[in-house]
Amino acid sequence: MMHPKPMIQLSAVVLDPDVDTVTKTLLDAGVIDFIDVRDIAGNAASSLKPFDQAVPIHAVQDLRGRIEGILGEAGIDPALASTLDIFKLDQVDVDKATGVVDRIVERVRTLQEEQRDTRRKLRRLEDMRKQLALFGSVGGGIGNASRFSYLSLRTGSIDAQRVAELSDALHAMPSVLVETSAEAERAFLVVVTLKRDQPALDEILERFEWHDVHLSDDADGLAERVSGDFEQRISEAEHRLSELGEALRTTVTDRAEQLVALWSKLRLLELYARVQSSFSRTRRTVLFSGWLPEGKRKEIEARIERACSERCYIEWRRPLRSEQVGVPVQLDNPRFLAPFELLVRNYSMPAYGSIDPTPLVAISYLTMFGLMFGDVGQGVVLMLCGIVGRALHRGKGNVRDLLTLLVWCGAAAVVAGVLFGSYFGMQWFPPLWFDYHAVVAGHEGGRLVGNIYDVLAITVYFGVSVIGLGLVLNWINLIERRRWFELMFDKAGVFGGIIFAGGVWAAAYFVAHEYRQLPDPRLLGIILGVPSLIFGFKAPVEYLRLKREGAARPLHPLSFVDFAMEWIVELLEIFSGYLANTLSFMRVAGLGIAHEALMIAFFDIARMTSGGPSGALGITILVFGNLLVIVLEGLSAGIQSLRLNYYEFFSKYFVGAGRAYSPVSLRTSQAS
Repeated sequence: MMHPKPMIQLSAVVLDPDVDTVTKTLLDAGVIDFIDVRDIAGNAASSLKPFDQAVPIHAVQDLRGRIEGILGEAGIDPALASTLDIFKLDQVDVDKATGVVDRIVERVRTLQEEQRDTRRKLRRLEDMRKQLALFGSVGGGIGNASRFSYLSLRTGSIDAQRVAELSDALHAMPSVLVETSAEAERAFLVVVTLKRDQPALDEILERFEWHDVHLSDDADGLAERVSGDFEQRISEAEHRLSELGEALRTTVTDRAEQLVALWSKLRLLELYARVQSSFSRTRRTVLFSGWLPEGKRKEIEARIERACSERCYIEWRRPLRSEQVGVPVQLDNPRFLAPFELLVRNYSMPAYGSIDPTPLVAISYLTMFGLMFGDVGQGVVLMLCGIVGRALHRGKGNVRDLLTLLVWCGAAAVVAGVLFGSYFGMQWFPPLWFDYHAVVAGHEGGRLVGNIYDVLAITVYFGVSVIGLGLVLNWINLIERRRWFELMFDKAGVFGGIIFAGGVWAAAYFVAHEYRQLPDPRLLGIILGVPSLIFGFKAPVEYLRLKREGAARPLHPLSFVDFAMEWIVELLEIFSGYLANTLSFMRVAGLGIAHEALMIAFFDIARMTSGGPSGALGITILVFGNLLVIVLEGLSAGIQSLRLNYYEFFSKYFVGAGRAYSPVSLRTSQAS
């Protein structure tokens, strides 16, 4: 569990007639992370040719993506709606399938464009209704328009026989047309549009021989009629949007079965082509190679031999100890550690053969979070948020893992809250460890932890433990990789670790003697001085090593000055770096103190109200205070726990830049 799964490399040669069966077998097994044979063939690569594929993979991928987009309009996930069976692979006429999809897409696109136009028109109508309130008078027309309004309001008259024709002409833009009255052959109208449409409106009105007229607001309830027309137009637009949405869903669902079936065929063809894209061939044989977990070796060998009736040659190779680049990494952790594995991958994938810190991250992250956010009630709220979020989010992946992490963090807060005796900032039960609330308030917190300095000391000791563990893990990594020089002379190597341990001992001795006495200078000189002097030999030894490998530059008179300066700078980095790393963990105490101080502040505010903490206003303040602390302090504690893991813990030993194991499988992500 502390290392990625051991991988093994498969290289195989099969005959031409067996290629189809072998390809389907490999895809059905879904455990091989393929590599190009020509990359490992050395001098023989020139005699190998790429495998010719009959399937136009890019056309297949594009068509599959278009089908997914269409089905997405109806909320259909084809990966969940279909079952892939590679042994039922059918050839697809891509051109014919493209024609089918094109016809559906054209219908969908037409509906989508009308949806966008209607939605845009609806937003403009709603804006116009709001802006209408800025007019002092509807009848006053342009002259009474507020200079802050986005509306153009025109009142005037046209030939009464052309009112319907004008209404049709204005229908293309967001507008309202109200007929106020008619006299003889003239109709008196109010037209409301957006100012941005003013040029188009002027052109239309000119065609209809429009004459501006000043109308009275009170005439025939003009303002109410304009407002009512807006409501009607908005209602019509909303109804049309609903109709378009239903038509779009019907268009897709009526063809869903056909599209899902086509998607399945295309997906199989795509994966089939992906497997063969890593093949190489000679005149009569086909070669392929890839990585897979060593535990799958016997199974995949038997399946390949069965697929080609043992007419094949199979070779296996385990990676060398020093081989970390190119070997894919599959982390080997229980499912319940998936949220913490996500945190590790977010930093970087561990290199093959190096330590996977996921279990250690789980312990350190939750411990730090609990020390910063120790409250039973608030922890339960976090757990409930995570549980409800998981229930609502049915999918898999990072979001679900983050919600699970929220549950874990809530549980850590509950455990710490029991130790501190904190329940929504109140002490319903005695603390099992110490009273954090009392310590922050300036009272005695308990026999083991009596004041703020004791809390700070706890976090410093915790930081020393984390950094020390990081050093030990670095030594293990270097020993496994046979990196003896770095094991001794790395900043996080053995001599660097001795300096760190000596510094911790000296600081603890100084504090234990009430900041008045340092350890015996002779002993301190041995513990800190000797390793520091040994670091002076790092540059010369590294020069001799490079010279033996033929990679060293010639010595010159200033080379020894360079050696000395490199030694001094490295010592400064070691001493200042370890000091900063250790003191950085005091932020755990800082956030824990801030958490308690905020709760004290909200309780003090609640006591100032007329009814006290038990009154209606006091309870409201405490509820709001707890919610604020949960959001702000919970976020801060999560971020700081992550930061300390990344920058103070990982920096001591983590070897990243690994490549995630990505086999081609029927279960491979659609996006791959």
